[in-house]
Amino acid sequence: MRSETPTARLTVGFDLDMTLIDSRPGIKAAYEALSAETGAFIDADAAITRLGPPLDEELAYWFPADEIPAMADRYRAIYPTYAIEPTPAMPGAREAIAAVQALGGRAIVVTAKHEPNARLHLAHLGIEPDAVIGWLWAEAKAGALREYEAQVYVGDHVGDVRGARTAGALSVVVPTGPCPESELRAAGADVVLPDLTALPEWLEGYLAASPA
Repeated sequence: MRSETPTARLTVGFDLDMTLIDSRPGIKAAYEALSAETGAFIDADAAITRLGPPLDEELAYWFPADEIPAMADRYRAIYPTYAIEPTPAMPGAREAIAAVQALGGRAIVVTAKHEPNARLHLAHLGIEPDAVIGWLWAEAKAGALREYEAQVYVGDHVGDVRGARTAGALSVVVPTGPCPESELRAAGADVVLPDLTALPEWLEGYLAASPA
């Protein structure tokens, strides 16, 4: 990873799952492995339609409340074995990060995912943001976005919209995850792009229209 504290006029935050990476194949494999190991039924195909919220929320569909902390720990432990290799980058992900940096800005990843696993994904795919902050969901993402003075947050979920708005950042979304465009707009997204391949051009226009 690059240095985490560069001085830059522009800071853009990015969500990870279904924004920068298509985590469905890897997460499905990890859930199937957890199911096989524990003997508990987990509908992995259903689980990967609900990506975005914290892990504990999904595990609550499949395990009693008192077992969730241990199952979450176990899932995170086996995750690197099953989920990193099969997970591809979303179209335009590398280029989106590079576009921010080419403009003299810094690109940070703010995600609900277990931070060590988030870093493994990015390293495996050769995506190099300036900082990675994990374990933050929805409004909780605002703390990291404020700390890094992010003007823009890019995500795919209504939770990402809420995080951006709580932080006072512009909410830019791509309907590449579980939330359709209509739902993202209804949640208050400021900008909807078809996918990340459109971000570099949008970003240039955003900067051109911003006060010097």
